[in-house]
Amino acid sequence: MSYPTTPDTSPRRIGVCHTRDMSGTYAVEMGERGRLVIPAELRERLGLRAGSPLVMLDTPQGIVLATREQAKSLLREKLRGLDLVAELLADRRKQAATEDAA
Repeated sequence: MSYPTTPDTSPRRIGVCHTRDMSGTYAVEMGERGRLVIPAELRERLGLRAGSPLVMLDTPQGIVLATREQAKSLLREKLRGLDLVAELLADRRKQAATEDAA
């Protein structure tokens, strides 16, 4: 797949992926000092303004840029169905049994 380029390197929407996880694909280029420009269409759709807090996640699948609410939702989805308290208690019991045996 080739990505369209513009002489001014402004970000442009390059296509739409209609999957459960993505509603759009945007090509952006990193500018000076590592800055990225979020395309106006996306800023408007998400209600982002200058100073809006965002979270950047480094995942095995790549970089994810999300609002705080989106990041919370992603984390809740990932943790759904896990019983973290039971896992922690099982770990502690195993450690205690190892220490008692020693």
